[in-house]
Amino acid sequence: MPSQIDPTWLALSRLRRRRFTSCISVCTSILSTSPYDKAVWSLKSQALSLEAYTDETEMEEEGVGEILLDDNAVATLPRPGTSLSAPRVNTSSMGIRPLSSSGRPSTGFSRPGSSSIRPMSGMTVDAAFKGPKPGTARPMTTLGREVRLGTASMENSGGKFIEVDKLDLRKYAGRPDLAVVLVDYLLQVEVNPRKALELCSEATQKANYKSWFWKRKLGQCYYKLGLYRDAEKQLRSSLKDTPMIMTYFDLTKVYLKLDIPNTALSLLLSAGEQFPMEPRILLGIARIYDMLGDIENSSAAYKKVLQIDASSVEAISCLASNSFYTDNPEISLRYYRRLLQMGLSSTELWSNLGLSCFHSSQFDMALSCFSKALQLSNETNEGDVWYNIGLTGVSIGDLALAYQAFKVAVSIDKNCAEAYANLGVLDLRKNDWESAQAMFEQAKSLAPFLFEPLYNLALLQWKRGNLEGAYENVKESLIIYPDHEESLALKKELMGSLMGLR
Repeated sequence: MPSQIDPTWLALSRLRRRRFTSCISVCTSILSTSPYDKAVWSLKSQALSLEAYTDETEMEEEGVGEILLDDNAVATLPRPGTSLSAPRVNTSSMGIRPLSSSGRPSTGFSRPGSSSIRPMSGMTVDAAFKGPKPGTARPMTTLGREVRLGTASMENSGGKFIEVDKLDLRKYAGRPDLAVVLVDYLLQVEVNPRKALELCSEATQKANYKSWFWKRKLGQCYYKLGLYRDAEKQLRSSLKDTPMIMTYFDLTKVYLKLDIPNTALSLLLSAGEQFPMEPRILLGIARIYDMLGDIENSSAAYKKVLQIDASSVEAISCLASNSFYTDNPEISLRYYRRLLQMGLSSTELWSNLGLSCFHSSQFDMALSCFSKALQLSNETNEGDVWYNIGLTGVSIGDLALAYQAFKVAVSIDKNCAEAYANLGVLDLRKNDWESAQAMFEQAKSLAPFLFEPLYNLALLQWKRGNLEGAYENVKESLIIYPDHEESLALKKELMGSLMGLR
């Protein structure tokens, strides 16, 4: 540390430049000689909180703890379009728009919470134990994940800085400048919402219940503790005092947890009227439309985002995906090229570019894009690239290439249900009925939200004379995709055959 520079000023300068580790080390050296320096204590607390900060404006992954311990009652049979577990079914696109590993329509951009709720089937305890990436992580609760993040940040900074259990929270609540810093430390670093709730309650009383900030923090604490209705009351009161963008996002998360997305949507639409040039609000609106399966309105919202922020990666990615699945691969290709021009380069981007080039009849470019995607791939996404190569092989009639690509895909990712389903179809073409049935059964067990394996399995069982098994599977297929013409025709045929046997 330069001797001619005041160390407190240096720590403040490094905090402003977001050099948190350096700021923490300077503050630690000052506190070793002056342990009661409140200014330095506040600086170090801010640096630790900012270093451990996580964006809380999005939905978290729902772990097994939330499913087993959640006692909030929601409608079990909601109307389509009013619940995240029963989104609007766009029957014209169900056959061509793939589903993610969570059973939700692919949106073009991976975000937290996108794998928490499965449409039509609901998240089961079995699925929660598997997690969003089966075989890669142990299940956890949301708060447990945050505790581990906070613990890691403390280890990096040399252990605990504040002994929370020894604090006199009433004394700190009387000093708003220190209380504001301390509550962020409790929520971000210690991940102790109970202590933070005590501090917020004391500070709210000191402020005569007129501080929007402390009401918002109370809402955050209640949310982390699973008390969603209490969180709603505090956040509503905070918005009544002072409308703030982040408070709108906090309240939106509460409504999504309570599975009332239309209320969350109305809230964000009213926020958009107060903050018309805020792209984050428009992104939130588009995400909820995506969750509800309303692709048309979500695309319109993403376009509004680009009018304000032309470099929004999420908006460009989702518009590219929507264009591709509405049979406009040329427009999709332009969006993906825009992402490349912005400096992005990933396996997923090059793989999507390859598909867009192929469906735009630019076959030479498609192979180059898939080759680039394989170069950038790792064990978590290499299977997806080989699956796309297999689809390309099917489209050009090279079934040998397709079969090998699907085999490679399932060898890398044993949970790729779509690859198993396609392998079953190719085995069926070879008249290998036993292998085909095994593939369809595997795809069905891995992805019960896909209708294709169910229909293919029903068709195979019908050909083999297992009419009852075929009828059960085609019924499940029609639950997922009620307007699938082939399933309807097969069901009619099976009903006639079964009635004839009786």
